[in-house]
Amino acid sequence: MSAVVHTRNRLESWVSFLRAHAAITRQLNADLLNEHGLTLSDYEVLLRLSSADGGMMRRVDLAESVLLTASGITRLLDGLERAGFVEKAACASDARVSYAKITDAGMQKLAEAGRTHLAGVDEVFVGRFSDEELEQLAALLSRLPQTPHDGHDRCTVAAEG
Repeated sequence: MSAVVHTRNRLESWVSFLRAHAAITRQLNADLLNEHGLTLSDYEVLLRLSSADGGMMRRVDLAESVLLTASGITRLLDGLERAGFVEKAACASDARVSYAKITDAGMQKLAEAGRTHLAGVDEVFVGRFSDEELEQLAALLSRLPQTPHDGHDRCTVAAEG
């Protein structure tokens, strides 16, 4: 194989991965917005909070877990608080620490949105591969760097809620 063909194959697979990620993310986000008024980031925050101890996380830890800046998580949480899905909680031992806590309404919204999200994942991703292909894809993708895993399967947690 020539160096040019090798380089082209490498770039084509990278660009295909990026385009697929962008298209899938855009579709899943649109589905959640249309059906539930939530962005994919809103959904992820509710999902992370739902699986955290006591349904709450320090805002700084939450920002890190969903790859947002401090100002980004503040804006996102402000919207979820106005909707009644999240509330602020104080730390009893340190007044400087602020928590975000999922509300009962947030848990309900997450359960509803989870059904839509999983249906979308099935439609735009899972349903396009055989079981064997999904197993192979999971093995291949496991070689890539990953964000820290919180021990919960992010899709099934909401579906079970």
